[in-house]
Amino acid sequence: MKKISVRFEEDKGLDGIEVIVRAASRQDEDVQKLMETVSDRSGHNLEVFDSSGTRCLVDENDIIYVSSNGKQVHIVTSLGFYFVRQRLHNVEELLSSSCFLRISRFEIINLRKVSKYDFTLGGSFRIEFENGMETWASRRYISAVKKRLMEEEGKV
Repeated sequence: MKKISVRFEEDKGLDGIEVIVRAASRQDEDVQKLMETVSDRSGHNLEVFDSSGTRCLVDENDIIYVSSNGKQVHIVTSLGFYFVRQRLHNVEELLSSSCFLRISRFEIINLRKVSKYDFTLGGSFRIEFENGMETWASRRYISAVKKRLMEEEGKV
């Protein structure tokens, strides 16, 4: 890894934390790893409702997939099923982009929960999760899904 210089600047007018990464190229592997590490929000909790309507928090690491069915967005985790009162697009913005991938207009998957994927002879793309559940990517999203999964495989 290249030499990394870190410095702290106090800014009383800032609400949160701002991190700026300066390098010769964004395409540099070390830069990409650093950006992922800094932007990783592991342990980020999502506010959801259980089947009885009780509000609770779900760690995004427990999410297997998120799907939209009509006006409700369902959150499927290893611990159970939940829902949120937001649009799928809004939920997608809350999730870590390094872990989640949209596979259709109605579904987002957690890449860390995928155990295998394969293409069928008809050109469909099947995704199987660690818990045995499966889903299918829509044809419109297949090329983007394939590209992202190949990138993820290269990181391993």
